[in-house]
Amino acid sequence: MQERATLTAISALISQAVDRARQYDAKHQLAEGLQAGLLPRTLPTMHGLDVAARYLPASHGMEVGGDFYDLIRLSDTEAAAVIGDVQGHGASAASLMGEVRTAVRAYAVAGATAGEVLARTNHLFNDLDPGLLASCLYAHIDSFHRSGQLATAGHCPPLLRHPDLHTDILAAPPGPLLGVDPTAEYPTTDIPLRPGALLALYTDGLIETPGTDFETALTELAAVLSRTTGSLDDIADTLLAHAQPSGDRADDTALLLLKVC
Repeated sequence: MQERATLTAISALISQAVDRARQYDAKHQLAEGLQAGLLPRTLPTMHGLDVAARYLPASHGMEVGGDFYDLIRLSDTEAAAVIGDVQGHGASAASLMGEVRTAVRAYAVAGATAGEVLARTNHLFNDLDPGLLASCLYAHIDSFHRSGQLATAGHCPPLLRHPDLHTDILAAPPGPLLGVDPTAEYPTTDIPLRPGALLALYTDGLIETPGTDFETALTELAAVLSRTTGSLDDIADTLLAHAQPSGDRADDTALLLLKVC
């Protein structure tokens, strides 16, 4: 009788554990689906420009993150590439991420310069008073004139791999995070984009490595980009594998690669 009672109790505990696991899986899948719905389903095809993008949610937890990216077609030869990270996780961060992405897209299509896009988005962000901050990097790319213009709101510096495979960490002068100062201005930086040049935009999940400081992780990422060849999809996968070799991700990660043809 005692053995039967023990087995019955163990069976009940196992059943509860299985139910909790199923509920967690369902909620996690729902969160991932919501995140995917807030990101672009496809990236536009641009003359003279190859693109690849990746988004990976954090390995732990089931809340939606605030990382985002976008590629906006401005003309047959011009595009705006955007990447950013809204502070925190959950529905509020995801909602704010969607609003920031929409605002950037609207100002870009209206013809604003890189600095103006971030300044106007920041002004709107402050009007919303969300109680959160966000980083954002905006790049205007002209594949016909082989040039680009960058502006950043406290975001991770982009990487520029030249046709000879040498990779620079672009030290664009940063403006403040979105949501800090409603009157902030965002300086722009011009960059050459010769045929074969590759621009890598990413969120901090790609360089947050336990036990490694920011500068070291960034330098190592640039070195990996310099020695990695193949398609943009292959390069994207290699960068992600370098950053998270175990597949364990403490934070969301977004990556956007753009190569001038």
